[in-house]
Amino acid sequence: MSSPAAPHRDLSRLCIHTATTKPWPVETAMEKYAAAGVTGITVWRDALEGRQPARVGEQIRACGLEVVSLCRGGFFPSTTEAGRQQAIDDNRRAIEQAAALGAPLVVLVCGAALGQSLECSRSQIIDGIAAILPDAEAAGVKLGIEPLHPMYADDRSAINTMAQAHAACDRLDHPLVGIAVDVYHVWWDDTLPAQIALAGETGRLFAFHICDWLTPTRHLLTDRGLMGEGCIDLRGIRAQVEAAGFQGHHEVEIFSTRWWESDQDAYLAQITAAYLDHA
Repeated sequence: MSSPAAPHRDLSRLCIHTATTKPWPVETAMEKYAAAGVTGITVWRDALEGRQPARVGEQIRACGLEVVSLCRGGFFPSTTEAGRQQAIDDNRRAIEQAAALGAPLVVLVCGAALGQSLECSRSQIIDGIAAILPDAEAAGVKLGIEPLHPMYADDRSAINTMAQAHAACDRLDHPLVGIAVDVYHVWWDDTLPAQIALAGETGRLFAFHICDWLTPTRHLLTDRGLMGEGCIDLRGIRAQVEAAGFQGHHEVEIFSTRWWESDQDAYLAQITAAYLDHA
């Protein structure tokens, strides 16, 4: 009697952010990811320090990986004109880096500024993105607005819901501006299914990031969970983005001091296993 068929173990849409395995330099990360069967990599800008982005892109493709995106741009709001201009200049550099790297997308953590209203910060976000759109057009690079959990509304992002991200896209009205959906930030939103469906209908569903929400959460930035460790309905949200027509990579983005302090080879094996089992 033949044994039952093994379950399908598909890593073909798995992407990992370099920040997830932060202790590894980008050269090590790309080699390890490829050897583990991962097919995509999202590069964080700190991983490019002291390196030529074009050369890093060549190395990534030589490993057989796809460059999925560059993280991150944004942080447009400021209480000073000089601060706002500095952010615009930095985002222009991010677009240049993405183009050289061969990344089709720059993910935007849009920013917020203490000392001014969220409405003012949101207006400055629109103005900042509008200012860099000509650069994005020239480079052929998309800009993905990533809504951040409301716990970050004070100084990291005034865009906190998918609805607010859609409103920003409506005002900018440009095909290169869309939304990066990170489950860590939006899993709690009861309008999420409708917002994801709308992103699909409008062609704005640019990226899908996964991790998990731990209970209790010990640190608001660096205590994310590996898929399956927390309470997020990862399979349900994945089904929603795929029903909306998303066909891109599923990007593992985990900021975790606990995991960074662990053996990174063992951690990578746990990432792939957790993706297959839970996401």
